[in-house]
Amino acid sequence: MSVAAYCVFCYRKIGTSGPATKKHLPWNDIRKIAKVTGSLILGGFVFITYEVLSLNKLLQIDTQALHQEKLKSYVYVRTASLSPSEYQGITYKARKEIHKAVRRILETEAKIFRRPFNDYQYVTVAQTCDQRTAIGLARSKDVDLRFFLPPPPLPKIKAVSTGKDYPIEDELRLLLVSLPQTGLDPCVQYFTSLALRESSQTLAAQRGGLWCFGGNGLPYCDTLSKIPSETVELFCLQALVQHSKISSHCDKIEAKGGLQLLQRIYQLRKDSAKIQRNIIRIIGNMALDERLHSSIVRAGWVSVLAEVMKSPHIIQSSHASRALANLDRDMVKEKYPDGVYVLHPQYRSSQPVRADILFVHGLLGAAFKTWRQQDVDRRWDKKASEGEEDYSQCWPKTWLASDCPSLRIISVEYDTHLSDWKAKCPVEAHRKSIAFRSSELLDKLKAAGIGDRPLVWVSHSMGGLLVKKMLVDASKNPEMDKIVNNTRGIIFYSVPHHGSQLAEYSINARYLLFPSVEVKELSKDSPALKELNDDFLSFAKDKKFSVLSFAETLPTHIGSMLKLHVVPVESADIGIGDLIPVDVNHLNICKPKKKDAFLYQRTLKFIQDVLAQEL
Repeated sequence: MSVAAYCVFCYRKIGTSGPATKKHLPWNDIRKIAKVTGSLILGGFVFITYEVLSLNKLLQIDTQALHQEKLKSYVYVRTASLSPSEYQGITYKARKEIHKAVRRILETEAKIFRRPFNDYQYVTVAQTCDQRTAIGLARSKDVDLRFFLPPPPLPKIKAVSTGKDYPIEDELRLLLVSLPQTGLDPCVQYFTSLALRESSQTLAAQRGGLWCFGGNGLPYCDTLSKIPSETVELFCLQALVQHSKISSHCDKIEAKGGLQLLQRIYQLRKDSAKIQRNIIRIIGNMALDERLHSSIVRAGWVSVLAEVMKSPHIIQSSHASRALANLDRDMVKEKYPDGVYVLHPQYRSSQPVRADILFVHGLLGAAFKTWRQQDVDRRWDKKASEGEEDYSQCWPKTWLASDCPSLRIISVEYDTHLSDWKAKCPVEAHRKSIAFRSSELLDKLKAAGIGDRPLVWVSHSMGGLLVKKMLVDASKNPEMDKIVNNTRGIIFYSVPHHGSQLAEYSINARYLLFPSVEVKELSKDSPALKELNDDFLSFAKDKKFSVLSFAETLPTHIGSMLKLHVVPVESADIGIGDLIPVDVNHLNICKPKKKDAFLYQRTLKFIQDVLAQEL
């Protein structure tokens, strides 16, 4: 049972959130004030009040310090440092007495409130909590959701001409139309025009009732005369995701009631994980701007995010975790841009973070699914069936976080809109290059505080090439040199340092698997890859990075016809560090079968060894 939020209620009532009042009183009066407390019973609440008078620099109560929710009260008493001249006389004695009194009050209060709250008391606390406390509660593990008020009722917009409610898709289009339409990034402009153009009525008319939606959109075929509203809503949300990456556009979204509209859509689309996930993604982007925090809280998003944090689906909970971390300016100094997810710690914790582990996926990968546990056939594996609850959707979040709790574990996702929406922006070919992605990711990682602590990189396939490019670029940029200087080690899972055989097959197979820019960059013995590897090795040896490489030895099935070694052992050999061949294919090289499997245990040992001084 939590008393932390209730403590804040008591302190706000007696006005201890601000600086202590200075007032000179006789010594006897001060002793009385320090020792006397009052109790008032109202509806089962015990209101413990006290008044602290400061003679010079007295104590302050930090009411937003809320590290855990269950059965504990974390209210921190900070004292100002005293000069030697102050350690004497009435001033020192008064401070000593007041501190004793305050601590006795807090200890007594914590014991009293171990009894369970009733619903009325939870509601009272929820109504009393200020913005910072509510966010702190939402980021506390095992918090009771009754500490949060439900989202406020949201009025529907009515059309002036008919007086009828606007359909949700029309409200979304109205919001998009209100956003800046000129001077946009080409991809933002593309997604916006696509969403505004593809209304349910026009699409149905153009396709004569039988239509197939694919290519640059969401795959859908039906014989209805009208496209489902959910499909159109997804297009509009796709465009809003792009707009929410622009700070000035976030201001417009908030001013036009976008937070309330998104809240209503979220509540109406409980059955659509895609819609809900992308709405939370928009909120996470908007939360990067501290000026919008009050509006986000007033629109009811803290209670929603607190609930989603409890979701068993790692993608949903990680999106909510990112949004709450961006809202929590009391405990989190870093900011997490779009595509940067903290897998651990996702809640507030008193344990300091000693080092960072950064996971970078490859082509057709993602921040979560690339690092899941390898699938096994549970029909034949009785032990796997019995221990199904131990299956890991993302082993860095579960296994690694358990074995190394003092690490901050981050996974990045680039081109997220491509993988989430299966849509391609035809004007963004240059964004697929390793050079562009390196520049974009470095800026995001700097905002997330990468480089402030010792760092280990973990990469799969093309992600390893991206890691090398980022380190090479960072070594040439004085503003990024902390990333290089704090790098302790790198793990490469089947990284094609010298190219991939996949690029040698037919253009149809290549187009199906990789966009053309990547195909060119992954060509076997590519001059660009050789130059990148030479540049990396030239300073990696000087910095004495620890390097561990795993190489696949089994072929991978590509479609129904193609079977090949995507990254041969000789291409996975970077030329420094240890190279370990493993009897798995390209997709499973980064997916251990279980926690005691060689792949995971060797990875864990490498991380523990290179961070031995920090862990």
